[in-house]
Amino acid sequence: QVQLVESGGGLVQPGGSLRLSCVASGTIVKIYTMHWYRQAPGNQRELVASITDSGNANYVDSTKGRFTISGDLSKNTAYLQLSSLRPEDTAVYYCQARLRTSWFRGAADYWGQGTLVTVSS
Repeated sequence: QVQLVESGGGLVQPGGSLRLSCVASGTIVKIYTMHWYRQAPGNQRELVASITDSGNANYVDSTKGRFTISGDLSKNTAYLQLSSLRPEDTAVYYCQARLRTSWFRGAADYWGQGTLVTVSS
């Protein structure tokens, strides 16, 4: 059984910073990619940033230059540094990983429960 647990969310003022963490646990033989998504009230879940097992990072335009994804997928961890936060960044942030639990099975996607980030003065 695989679990992804996010942490680091909270209340921050506009212009502030937060660092989110995601740790995957359980029977994992390989993580290929880890992603951060977010979902604001009334909106669809959207991709924020991605990182591959080789360390390549990708961002959506709205967060490029303000958010930084990092991590060590061989250690089942990923981080999202949020900077210059705006009220419109308020959302539940989710971690997602594409991974294998066995070399005899294909990769599958797993999700965490999310961590709430609120940007407000």
